[in-house]
Amino acid sequence: MKIIEIEFTGTPVTDIKRARAFYEGVLGLEPALESMGGMVVEYRIGKAILTVACLGEEWKPSPDGTFVALEVEDLDAEITSLKSQRVKFAMGATDTPTARFAVIFDPDGNKIMIHKRRAVSDSERKP
Repeated sequence: MKIIEIEFTGTPVTDIKRARAFYEGVLGLEPALESMGGMVVEYRIGKAILTVACLGEEWKPSPDGTFVALEVEDLDAEITSLKSQRVKFAMGATDTPTARFAVIFDPDGNKIMIHKRRAVSDSERKP
């Protein structure tokens, strides 16, 4: 298999109206496409797509599954904004050699990483 790129990331939700209030109102994403009677919403982020879908028993939310990492300009400002909106955090600001991040929950308990890359030299990237 030769994988070229990630086409989209999907996130299951139980209430599309509540999910849209979070993804659009709190995270500031703009819908690019709606389908299946409004039960599936796509958000274009750079070259990628984040799909939020309410598909009932076919696909259930979980805090234990795959999550999406969203690159932000100012991590500290975003953490402050999210806290002021009473967003629940799974993990506070955490530093790694290549990035700084925090992990939040959406209203269904899905995890979302808010991420800021660090400038890393080529020599630091190599094992």
